[in-house]
Amino acid sequence: MVSLSVNQKCHGPHKNIIQLFSTLMMIKIGSVTCLDFSSNGKYLSSCSDDRTIRIWSSKDFLDRDHKCLRANVEFDHATLVRFSPDSRAFITWLANGETIRIYKMIKKDDGTFSFKAASEDFPQKHKGIVINIGIAETGKFIMSASVDTTIVIWDLKGEVLATINTNQMTNSHVAVSPCGRFVASCGFTPDVKVWEVCFAKSGEFREVARAFDLKGHSAGVYSFDFSNDSRRMVTVSKDGTWKLWDTDVEYKNKQDPYLLRTVPCQVAEGSRIALSPDGRVVAISNGCDIAMYSASTGELEEEFHGVHSEEITDLKFDINNRFLVSSGDRAIHVFHNVTGYRAAIQDMQTMLKKASNDGVRQRLQQQITDAQNALDTVLNATKN
Repeated sequence: MVSLSVNQKCHGPHKNIIQLFSTLMMIKIGSVTCLDFSSNGKYLSSCSDDRTIRIWSSKDFLDRDHKCLRANVEFDHATLVRFSPDSRAFITWLANGETIRIYKMIKKDDGTFSFKAASEDFPQKHKGIVINIGIAETGKFIMSASVDTTIVIWDLKGEVLATINTNQMTNSHVAVSPCGRFVASCGFTPDVKVWEVCFAKSGEFREVARAFDLKGHSAGVYSFDFSNDSRRMVTVSKDGTWKLWDTDVEYKNKQDPYLLRTVPCQVAEGSRIALSPDGRVVAISNGCDIAMYSASTGELEEEFHGVHSEEITDLKFDINNRFLVSSGDRAIHVFHNVTGYRAAIQDMQTMLKKASNDGVRQRLQQQITDAQNALDTVLNATKN
């Protein structure tokens, strides 16, 4: 295994700043197709067509050497990987087997993990190419979705609870919300459809009910993402814009989500969008490039060109808003979320001006100082 750190110049409002990103590069690794952070923020998983799934420790991101644990997929390879809510297992989509396989992570005495596959894979239910899988944070269901407009809701043992037809001609992206209540889909049509997966108080599955739609784009939607509290969503479309939505609405009373912002952007077929967990930063891929925007102002803050040698396949923020990771070839790039640090400082400075309580002011001032010190540390490291 070879590890490499490189400096990448940024373009835009902060051209004088050199942004550091680390490259996790492995000899003879295949193309990386999917990334996922564990809910506790400690681990990053990746899968590639070299028949491996790799688990990285996020605390090693700033080190020169990037060690990983490897799970081998026998006679197949995984195209998708997702951590379980308790970070003790992960699910994968097998390309040749066309099925979901669950792996348990067993912690050894030395602190490392071994990986044990479940005795049986899920049954084959999809006819089209599967584009995403997910596990509800509640642990109540697993989702898989294919390009042919089909979404399957499973229980944890591989029994089908429900099947959804999105009626969008094709699906381009499907995901489970971080709160674990919703499944959303976008595709050929210019809207995003959101369903609630409903369970009884006793824990039994009841139904999948339509919750709300995001309507406003004039062409098909490539991708979308949620904030960590599921109260905000972002969408990016073929129409050359990204939109920010307030989804904290009483949808059961027919209240529609609020469109907060529409921003022009550069897009390409397959563009991905990521919203930082705190809802402050929007990242968008355009082929091999990445652009980062302030969610509160819509301003373009940073641009990174030629990040990968091939089209970007995945884009993710970590739960602590510190890093953005991307995949697109044989490497994983890890970026400091400098835009997020700045946005957090600006928000707290605004709150400080409005604060009337001395205790609140002192607490905000300390948080601003801590955030500024963290930002200075990052910028000084990149300069050195």
